[in-house]
Amino acid sequence: MVQRRINLKDLVLGKSSRWKLFSSAESGAAPAAATGANAAAMAQSVDAPLEAPQFVEAEPPTSVLHQLNLSNRRLERLLHELRNEHNAEAELRGIAREVILAVELNSDIALACIFLNQIAGSYAVRHCIETAVVAVVIAHAMQKTAKDTLTVTVAALTMNVGMLRHHENFQNKNTPLNREEMAIIHRHPEDSADLLKCAGIEDEEWISCVLLHHENDDGSGYPAGVASPQVTQNAKLISLADRYCAQVSARNYRRSVLPDQAMRNLLEENVPPLDPVLAEHFAHQLGNYPPGCLVRLQNGEVGVVTQRRADDGALGVRCLRGAAGATLADAPLRSTGDNDCAIAEVLSEDQAGVRFSMKQIWGVQASL
Repeated sequence: MVQRRINLKDLVLGKSSRWKLFSSAESGAAPAAATGANAAAMAQSVDAPLEAPQFVEAEPPTSVLHQLNLSNRRLERLLHELRNEHNAEAELRGIAREVILAVELNSDIALACIFLNQIAGSYAVRHCIETAVVAVVIAHAMQKTAKDTLTVTVAALTMNVGMLRHHENFQNKNTPLNREEMAIIHRHPEDSADLLKCAGIEDEEWISCVLLHHENDDGSGYPAGVASPQVTQNAKLISLADRYCAQVSARNYRRSVLPDQAMRNLLEENVPPLDPVLAEHFAHQLGNYPPGCLVRLQNGEVGVVTQRRADDGALGVRCLRGAAGATLADAPLRSTGDNDCAIAEVLSEDQAGVRFSMKQIWGVQASL
């Protein structure tokens, strides 16, 4: 049990306390007042209320990893039952707010969960959570309003619900999709929007983002071939996050694309043409070496990127294996701005050959 000294701000006269109050910080000390007692009762229950040091049991920090997995489980249940729901808006927005909060708690950990494949569950739903995480990071960088950020997040979470029943079948195929299956793909934005409307969603911007997230400025997208300026920036943001996450996540039929290659694919192919503002934010916020990316440094050490670029452009890397191949138990922190610590190459999990928990690297905010 963790204890900390109580402050006056922890007590509100006439209101119940959520703390267990102790008259001593010594191990095994009995509580001076039970959880739920109000401030006046606690003042009567201890011999020397606030003149002597008082201690309370401290709440553990919220884990970003735990929160994203919890959100994923809630989303999976709700999306699979959406056909039977008629008032799902409040719960979907609640899940979206949980994802936003997780990113705001620590965006580096939230991104690392994607690249280290730490969100459990079916690919179809996990991909929506991962897309939402990236969309929130970019929306914050663009200083979008809280309303727009929530809309983008909840649209990302529900963008593929119209083909959820087919998604896992597509994952398990070893052959190209046939004509009927491609028709399902091309129709899924409309099917998703229709299903959301039946579930009680009336937010036009939310529905619009779902409908437009595969449309392109040049009219080459689907389902309707809508072109700029009808394709909104929010829809294009979801589209880019969707395409990026689809590359860096492993599938049943292929390995994940390494982050640096995925970013090059996104920005350099330019097919369809990219919104230059969005492209700039993706390049700056994610870059070639996002948190969770496994790398080899120029000095030969192998580790994991822990944080995005600092003001000086350097990245933080926790090293897990030395140049000679020995495990570095204390995972020393390197800066890519230091001599011989620049990133030499990005590695796959097999190439890196390291085993670690996210909690070992990022602490309690990355615990399960």
